Amino acid sequence: MRLIVRNFEDDPTLQDLLSVDQLERLNRTLSSLCQAPVTIAEQKTTGAIPVEFNLETVAWLSGGHSPEERSAASELVSFLMMFVAKYRLAANLHHDTTEASYAELQRQNDALKTSEARYRALSDQLQQKVDEQVSVIQQTQQELYESARLRSVGQLAAGVAHEINNPIGFISSNLRVARDYIDDLKDSLPATPDHEELFRDFHDLLSESMDGTRRIASIVADLKTFSSIDQADYTMCNLNDLLRSSSHLVQTEHGHQLDIIERLNELPPVAGHPSRLSQTFFNLLNNAAQALSDKDFGDRKGRILMQTQMGTDSIQVIVQDNGCGIPDDCRARVFDAFYTTRPVGSGTGLGLTVARDTAHAHGGDLTINSRQGAGTRVTLTLPIKAR
Repeated sequence: MRLIVRNFEDDPTLQDLLSVDQLERLNRTLSSLCQAPVTIAEQKTTGAIPVEFNLETVAWLSGGHSPEERSAASELVSFLMMFVAKYRLAANLHHDTTEASYAELQRQNDALKTSEARYRALSDQLQQKVDEQVSVIQQTQQELYESARLRSVGQLAAGVAHEINNPIGFISSNLRVARDYIDDLKDSLPATPDHEELFRDFHDLLSESMDGTRRIASIVADLKTFSSIDQADYTMCNLNDLLRSSSHLVQTEHGHQLDIIERLNELPPVAGHPSRLSQTFFNLLNNAAQALSDKDFGDRKGRILMQTQMGTDSIQVIVQDNGCGIPDDCRARVFDAFYTTRPVGSGTGLGLTVARDTAHAHGGDLTINSRQGAGTRVTLTLPIKAR
C-alpha cells in the first residue's frame, strides 16, 4: 500500500497510515507494554481517547489500565505515525520523480508512434477521399438519370392528358347520344326479328365502345397520378391512391393478366414526393410481375400481394410475390446501380436502387427478404410525420 503524502498538511486516515496487519501488530505490542489490553480503531468507543496526526484525530485508543496509561499509549502512537508519515513522504517523492521520468519517456515514445501512425494513415485517408468522390459522382449520375427519366414520364403524361382527354370527352358524349338515337330508331321501325337482332348488336357495340372510352380515361388519370403533373414536388400524399394507380399501370403493361391482391388499410396522408413514390411503387410491382413470368407455376398461379399497414410511428408498404425469388449470389448486389440479371435491353438495373434512395429521401427504409424459388417480400417503411 502506498500513502500519497505530499506534505504534512494532508489529512490521511488510519487506513492510509497503517495497513491492517500493521494495526494488528501495533495493538498487540501496546497491549504487551500496558497492564491491560489496548485497541486502536477508527470508531470511537466508550472511554476511548483520540489519536492525533497533524492535530487531526485519525483513530481512537481504548483499553489500558488507567487514563494515564491510555494517554501515554496515544502519545506514543502519534509519535510513531509522524515518523511513518515522514518516511512515506520521502518514498513518495522518490516514486514521483521516477514516475515522472518514466512518464516523459512514455510520452516521447507515444509521440513517435502517433507520428508514425499519422503518416501511415495518410495514404488510407487519401484513398478514402478518392472513393468518396467516386461515390458522389456515381450518385449524381444516377440522380441525373432518374430525374431525366421522371421528367420524360411527366412530359409524356402531360401530352397524353392534353391530346387524349378532349377527344375522349366528345367521343364518349357522341356515343351516349348515338345510343339514344338507336332507341328512337327502334321505336320508329317495324318490330321484326331481324330489326331486333340488329338493334341489340348495335346497342352492344355502342356499350362496349363507351366502356373502352372510360378505360382510356382511367389510364390517362392513372398516368397523371403516376407523374403527378398536377401536384407540387413535395405535398401530402395518399399512398393507397398512388399504389392503385401504379397497380393499374403495371396491369396495363402486362395485359391485365396479373393476379394482384390488394390489402390496403386506411392510412393518414404522408408528406412526400408523389412522382418519386409512384415510380417506386411501379418499380416494385413491375419487379414482382417479372418474377412471376420467370417461374413455371404448373397448375398453380402466380400472385402479387400489395399491402399497407400502420405502425406506431410509421407506415409499411409491402409488395410480395411467389415468383422465382432472388438467387443467393445476387442478393448482396440488388441495390447496386445498373446491376441487373436480365438480358441487355430488358432493364436498367436502377429499379431497386431508385426505390431505396426514395425511401431514404423520405426518412424511411427499404428491406428485401427473398428465397430462390419461393418468392420475394419487399417492405417500404415511411415515417408518418414529414422529415
